[in-house]
Amino acid sequence: MSRIGKYPVVIPAGVTVEINDNVVTVKGKLGELSCSYDANHVSTKLEDGKVVVSPLSDNRTARSLWGTTRANINTLVKGVNEGFCKNLELVGVGYKARMEGTKLVLSLGFSHDVNFPAPEGIKISCESPTQIKVFGVDKQLVGQVAAQIRKYRKPEPYKGKGVRLEGEYVRRKEGKKK
Repeated sequence: MSRIGKYPVVIPAGVTVEINDNVVTVKGKLGELSCSYDANHVSTKLEDGKVVVSPLSDNRTARSLWGTTRANINTLVKGVNEGFCKNLELVGVGYKARMEGTKLVLSLGFSHDVNFPAPEGIKISCESPTQIKVFGVDKQLVGQVAAQIRKYRKPEPYKGKGVRLEGEYVRRKEGKKK
């Protein structure tokens, strides 16, 4: 029995959920999201302000998709209600970020600045020159954008310089010895 799948997804006030065929559409104050699920293995029902997911059989695939489908629907509901946020830190001398319209401009020690256009549905802001905040409704897209920004200059193990997620631990190495 799935420990995640057995709990219903509670729909908060201001959020509407529609289930058509095998697509769940969620609308809220921050936007609209939808995802599809495998209707051959799991079923979803809307019951008095809750979405209930249940497996159609007792085989391994149905049981694994049960918890996954419930988690995906819960992520959609949380996204349109609260949104998701990733914070990035720039560590290093001269490393800084600024916004020019919807474009993020990064100075990361290269001979040129790196221009990163914000994709549709993502809001990027810089509270300080060394702090970047990525905010959006879609959890997967927020994580993908944060990973793409981090990829320009990953934290290196000797001085710890680079772009890192907030709270990320960088394992340090000892330098050369004489």
